[in-house]
Amino acid sequence: MARRLDSPLYVITEPALRDPVESVRLVLEGGARIVQLRAKNATARELVQMGQAIRALTRAYNATFIVNDRLDIALAVEADGVHLGQDDLPVPLARKIAGEAFIIGVSAETVEEAKRAEAEGANYLGVGPMFATATKPDAGTPIGPQRLRNIKAAVAIPVYGIGGITLENAPLVMQAGADGICVISAIIGAPDPADATRQFLTMLASLQNQV
Repeated sequence: MARRLDSPLYVITEPALRDPVESVRLVLEGGARIVQLRAKNATARELVQMGQAIRALTRAYNATFIVNDRLDIALAVEADGVHLGQDDLPVPLARKIAGEAFIIGVSAETVEEAKRAEAEGANYLGVGPMFATATKPDAGTPIGPQRLRNIKAAVAIPVYGIGGITLENAPLVMQAGADGICVISAIIGAPDPADATRQFLTMLASLQNQV
């Protein structure tokens, strides 16, 4: 079985805001235990270099390490998994290459995409964009909490909300049934990413205690 995503906070790097390796070091210090290397404009060589450094950090903190889009890079740096978009490698082929123990996440905007990803063997979903986001210019129209609620009701695998999530609107995502949230700008772009991470974890713990 693939390693489980065991935290409600999933932090994604953004090179335009902060160096990815430094970002991961800071958010791990703040308590994050799921991180994704996302660097859309990096070369394969750059991704390998960043991935190897991040792999060392995540091992030291016993954190889960996901690589965005690139299964080849994820395997090369011994990451725990890969996150695939709708136009990336099909899940069954990725599973055939990477094996059953590998985490495969898939982006989904609709119930249909979510159900297909689950049927094909995805381990979790990144659902969004929840709200308007500046870090992914090609993101579609925000789907809002109700669509996430519909997707959550249609699948059994974990659902993480993504896109424009802040401390202020994260409760809306969690209250819609999300298993967790993916955060980029509100943490990576913060003056102190470690402290921002702690604030998110405190907020998430408080929400979970209310359930």
